Amino acid sequence: MLNLFLLQALNGVQLGILLFLVAAGLTLIFGIMDLINLAHGVLYMVGAYLMASFAAMTGSFFIGLALALPAALAFGILMEFLVFRRLYDRDHLDQVLATFGLILIVNEGVKMLWGAAPLSVPIPDILSGSVPLVGMLRYPVFRIAIIVAGLATAVGLYVLVNHTRIGMLLRAGATNAAMVSALGVDIRLLFMLVFGLGAMLAGFAGAMVAPILSVEPGMGDSILILTFVVIVIGGVGSIRGAFVAALLVGLVDTLGRTFGPIVLRSLMDPAAASQAGRTLAPMLIYILMAAILCLKPTGLFPAQRGAR
Repeated sequence: MLNLFLLQALNGVQLGILLFLVAAGLTLIFGIMDLINLAHGVLYMVGAYLMASFAAMTGSFFIGLALALPAALAFGILMEFLVFRRLYDRDHLDQVLATFGLILIVNEGVKMLWGAAPLSVPIPDILSGSVPLVGMLRYPVFRIAIIVAGLATAVGLYVLVNHTRIGMLLRAGATNAAMVSALGVDIRLLFMLVFGLGAMLAGFAGAMVAPILSVEPGMGDSILILTFVVIVIGGVGSIRGAFVAALLVGLVDTLGRTFGPIVLRSLMDPAAASQAGRTLAPMLIYILMAAILCLKPTGLFPAQRGAR
């Protein structure tokens, strides 16, 4: 039982890291631009497809990743230039409707370019296999690599936002974009860079998950829902909140699906426990969100002036 708990806890951390990579960009976009972007999940999907294409073209996972990241950045900047900058001054309902339409357009575009059949990306040899953890328990090297890459990205974001001039402008823009613009900063360029960074982070998550999940149209829809849960729990606009909330959601979701039926078997017969566990497990993260919002309506770490 201890080995199962440790294994699922690591899977939960890995899911949390992926959620953070997607949520970090979305919370920056919402916190700085006040833009509700329902299409953020398609950036995750596009990153996975770019990874699958470049890895197949070059025959190398790492070269494919090195090409997919700037391509995801360029795709995000293009979307910002063509669509999103026209939504900054519109109300949230217009943003929701426009970005929902963009989800449909990009999903259909992916089907036209890559087809509807799922694609796969092979795990590189250097990251294949598993490593021993405790006793006979082993854990895949590639999943450990995802956790390490996500943690390194989190550290890099912390340094960027809190200890660089660009980060200072981001924090100032989130506090008072009009004042930053009045001081001579090109706020449109700043918004474009923020959106591109968010797109690249989402694309990075999609690229890293491509070898362990099927790359298929609509794959970003489910993670988008979890991403919004992460942002609400962590606090809108807070990178630290997104990180903590992503780990919480990943652990609760993974451990709940595994141990929920096991716990319920002590209260009811196995068949009913299994059915109830499958029903209740997906609800746990929303119960968690409701409980946290009852105690802290603005989230765990609400963004404050001068800090994210």
